[in-house]
Amino acid sequence: MSSPPTTGPEDFEIRSVVPILRMYDIPATLRFYVDYLGCSLDRQDGEGDRPVSLVVSRGGLRLRLSSYPDDGTPGTAVLVVVRNVEALHAELHERDYPFLNPGIEPGPGNGREMQLIDPASNRIRFYEPAPTG
Repeated sequence: MSSPPTTGPEDFEIRSVVPILRMYDIPATLRFYVDYLGCSLDRQDGEGDRPVSLVVSRGGLRLRLSSYPDDGTPGTAVLVVVRNVEALHAELHERDYPFLNPGIEPGPGNGREMQLIDPASNRIRFYEPAPTG
């Protein structure tokens, strides 16, 4: 099976993928993503009793967190491929966040993984592939 051509006047390009995760409690979500995980709050749309959408980022990680009824499903998993998962592990253990005490576990392909669970039960899996060669 051959790939479609990649040149021409109608070139299609994927610029980025931004997972949409469900959230319910905005203060708890901000404590987790901004205060604990070290993300920046790039944007907030909505407030009060209206649906709210947040965009957070850290390095190559960018997530949209939403309380809109049709956005996301609680318990979704997001895989974040990283280098040096131990450095993030050490950083998180220095923060005062009483709800999690993550460890580093074996991951697929002889890699290593640290899983965090946010206030809406979404799982953020920081995965470091095994060294090659």
